[in-house]
This record gives sequence, C-alpha cells and structure tokens, in this order.
Amino acid sequence: MTYEARLERLGQRRIGLWDVIAAASRRGSLDQAIRVAEHNQVDHLLRDYPRLAAIAFNGVTAAAAGRRLFSNIPPHLALLDLPSSSAANTKSIAEKSAAWARLREFI
Repeated sequence: MTYEARLERLGQRRIGLWDVIAAASRRGSLDQAIRVAEHNQVDHLLRDYPRLAAIAFNGVTAAAAGRRLFSNIPPHLALLDLPSSSAANTKSIAEKSAAWARLREFI
C-alpha cells in the first residue's frame, strides 16, 4: 500500500498517527543515534480529542520521549509501549504482532 493509502486506512479505523520527534540531529537512521531532538507538542491531543482512549508508542525511544511530553494524563487514557516496527528491531514478526495486537481493544 502507498503511504497515503495506509494513512487513509488508519483514519477509517479512527486511528491517528503522530510523531513524537519533529526533527532531530543524528548520524545514520537508528534511533539510538539521535543527539538533538525537537519534540512535537502533544498535550493539545488530550484537549482536542477528549475521547482519546490510548496512545501507543512505536519503540523505546518514542515511548521515553513521548511519556515526558505529557504533563497531565487522564486516568482513562492508556499509554502503551510497543516494540519498534523498524526492521532494525530484531524481534520476530510474531513477537511484534502479538505486542501490537493489544491495540485491538481500542478500535
């Protein structure tokens, strides 16, 4: 599927996609190489989408950065740390799929 088609499919399922890191300085493509990061603002998501049920982070780096960005997490909101979908993540596709399947309860 094209990127646009994948975004459309997510939208049909009421799933938003948001990058925690807006821009970064790094050598190479691995998240571990990020040295200077500019983070996207995320607090407005809680205001703009009061029925938001879950926020899932794609990988350890996104989870660490993303959790720091929220100043007041409502008790009904689930924060899920998921394994990176990157090919650099050495977990098997079965392990990744099982972890990401946790999102089913929110869609």
